[in-house]
Amino acid sequence: MTRPTAQLPDASDPGRGANSGAQLDRWDRGAWLFRDKTLRGLEILLDEAFRIPGTEIRFGIDGIIGLVPGLGDVMAGLLSLVIPIAAWIRGVPYVTLARMAVNLGIGVLVGSIPVLGDIFDVFWKANRRNYRLMQLHLREPRRHGWRDWAFLGVLVCGLGLVFTIPVLLFIWLVVWLLQR
Repeated sequence: MTRPTAQLPDASDPGRGANSGAQLDRWDRGAWLFRDKTLRGLEILLDEAFRIPGTEIRFGIDGIIGLVPGLGDVMAGLLSLVIPIAAWIRGVPYVTLARMAVNLGIGVLVGSIPVLGDIFDVFWKANRRNYRLMQLHLREPRRHGWRDWAFLGVLVCGLGLVFTIPVLLFIWLVVWLLQR
């Protein structure tokens, strides 16, 4: 991960105190969280750490935490936010960040259904999807594939339908009632 190098503050400069250097230290202390090795480890822990014996099915603590009613899916969703936040900090395009948010949202929403949602989480693997999206767009910056734009288009159309259908049903109901 590259970031611009900043000069340490000069203690003799009256406008800059010793606390300015502490801000750089905070970034350096937290930078380990956004390294590829850490993010890959988080992805494996959340989605692929364990294997069901006798099968090729892998799952992580995301599926296990999700078994705790209510709080489990929220906690897993919060842990899953690390990869999209890291992608945003590293400059991944917004269209890709939107895909990552939808992957995460689907995982959290469907995962909140007791038992069936946890089974869905085992196969959906939102963290693996998001990590791979981040890696793809870091290797090929400023390149948006047709899949990114198609996904965003389907998402916008789907949301449009979700909001339009109830309005149309309401209008149909009012017209039907007025005709009677």
